[in-house]
Amino acid sequence: MNRRDLVQAVSTQTGVERKDVDNVLKGFTDVVTAVVSKGEPVSISGFAKFTKVDRPARMGRNPQTQQPVRIKASKKARITPLKGFKDAVVKTSLAPKLERGVWPPAPAAKKTAAKKSSAKKAGAKKSSTRKTAAKKSTTRPAAKRPATKKAAAKKSTAKKSTARKSTARR
Repeated sequence: MNRRDLVQAVSTQTGVERKDVDNVLKGFTDVVTAVVSKGEPVSISGFAKFTKVDRPARMGRNPQTQQPVRIKASKKARITPLKGFKDAVVKTSLAPKLERGVWPPAPAAKKTAAKKSSAKKAGAKKSSTRKTAAKKSTTRPAAKRPATKKAAAKKSTAKKSTARKSTARR
């Protein structure tokens, strides 16, 4: 679900105009972002807690060379789901019930699909022959497909690495 889908679903659920829902959602994200960026946590009870976390500088290790590396101090955003949200995700019976057609948006999708299918029926002969030709060319068995250069290169490097291992053991 993206922003547009969220606005549509909230509009359908609440009966508020989409434009108003979009303005409220934009205002919500702006306020939460501004408040958290200043260091103040925002908590929506039963949903989530938004906080800014200061990570101090520390020492780490380079995994290849095992040499110590200094990691700079940083600031990160942390979003923690709260109990009500986690419980609803784990046990779907606790999730709020949505109005019919809120999600997935069935009525609008069915209308557009019906229009597309009626348009396809008019030119069914032309499109069906093209589809079958396309299906035949893309669904060849794996055994008949020619080997690519990449696969050959992988095989040769695999042989070299096994040869090195066997000489190293001797």
